[in-house]
Amino acid sequence: MDKDKAFSIKHWPEDERPRERLIRYGGSALPDAHLLGILIGSGDRRSQKNAIDLSRELLQTFGDFHSLDSASVTELCTIPGIGEAKAALIKAAFELGKRMASQRVTKDLVMRSSKDFVNHYGPFLRNLKKEVVKIVLLNPKLKVIKDINISEGSLNASIVHPREVMIPAIKESAASIVLIHNHPSGDPTPSKSDIEITHRVTQTGEIIGIRLLDHIIIGDNQHYSFADQGLIRPPA
Repeated sequence: MDKDKAFSIKHWPEDERPRERLIRYGGSALPDAHLLGILIGSGDRRSQKNAIDLSRELLQTFGDFHSLDSASVTELCTIPGIGEAKAALIKAAFELGKRMASQRVTKDLVMRSSKDFVNHYGPFLRNLKKEVVKIVLLNPKLKVIKDINISEGSLNASIVHPREVMIPAIKESAASIVLIHNHPSGDPTPSKSDIEITHRVTQTGEIIGIRLLDHIIIGDNQHYSFADQGLIRPPA
């Protein structure tokens, strides 16, 4: 019992327990390890580490929340005391956070700049271990009609054909489109294939009357916009 008291959070003074502090003062009053500890819920009796100890070890091992988010369940489970159930809770919490940050009513979502696209779609695309290519369909007033995942590639590359881009745009009567995808390396510098697909989709769009407004590459806290770099002609 003495060992239990030594590591168990329930034996801490009430005003120092993370859950009670969150209820009383709000989440902003808690440090990262305490918030993560509430999520983890329980410690590990074998190592005599409580949930806060495990949280600190996770943060020390992976460095920050971005690295935790990009870690797989298997990688999280390398920390003694973190099993699949705790790892799944952590992954679910990060996904909820990304969805909350990106969630808006689509019919009211107007995209006027690359920054608007990055703010909305960046949380979903950062920290992925494979390339995901989205097409965003826009009406004449730059309101989002819908967005579609058109390709999920390996860690190294994703192959996109202009046909895959334009078919849904034609079906939804889009006036214009934006391509947006991530680079798992974190470096948003366009590859040769990124430049090639941009040119091909631009040319196809000119033929059928659906303009490619931008191709945006999401990296680690940075992005690359073909339109911002002057590599896609602005609408006349």
